[in-house]
Amino acid sequence: MPDTFPLTETEVAHYAEQGFLAVGRLTSAAEVESLQAVYDWLFSDAPVAEDDRIALSGDRLPQILNPDHYAPELRATEAWRTATAMAVQLLGPETVPTGMHAIRKAPGTDVETPWHQDEAYWDPARAHHALSVWMPLQPATRENGCMEFQPGSHALPVLEHRLIDAASQGLELVDPSAVTDPVACPLPAGGATFHDARTLHYTGPNLSDAPRRALIFSFACPSEPLDEPRDYPWQRSDAPPCPTAPDPSTEGSPR
Repeated sequence: MPDTFPLTETEVAHYAEQGFLAVGRLTSAAEVESLQAVYDWLFSDAPVAEDDRIALSGDRLPQILNPDHYAPELRATEAWRTATAMAVQLLGPETVPTGMHAIRKAPGTDVETPWHQDEAYWDPARAHHALSVWMPLQPATRENGCMEFQPGSHALPVLEHRLIDAASQGLELVDPSAVTDPVACPLPAGGATFHDARTLHYTGPNLSDAPRRALIFSFACPSEPLDEPRDYPWQRSDAPPCPTAPDPSTEGSPR
């Protein structure tokens, strides 16, 4: 795994070919420790608005949207600067940040984040060019739910998804047969994975005795309107905004 910036041509080519990339370091051990304290405050005492508190389904897998609204120091970190610079390398010079969120997987939980594509949550009337950066604040392992990817799946169309259950805000693949040879990406604390909006990905349960903390940074180039919008019948009209979705500031004009 690369642990310095900038990424090499080989690493950029790997991302373009496989749809994901693991890097060994976005920041220092000292900054990871300070980020852990900020993260735990966000999930305990921070005055987070109800609209910025969501979960995969019911109260399972709590998430905080826009954590940088409550802890603006998150945008003054080495992790953020490095992730931004690497995202520009992978997406191109028009890249802009489109959001941040935090996901906490409690210790000893059997909750999985099922196989899905991020773009399945997004506006089906637009073409997207985007990625997400997933950074753990403790070592990420298969035991506590590290990221797993299906190589090359970013070249697929957006596949059919469904709600995980009737109360869910989360999606899962209807037919998992597209997942043929998944690659798990264990990481040190402060490492990261980068993945395309169409790359199939998954995280398993946290069977460890400590919470699995992850910060996610999202980036995109301007999206463009499609001549023929797609149909995503699985999208809930009352769902809150997807935390990884490009916001209107990244939307391009018709060509």
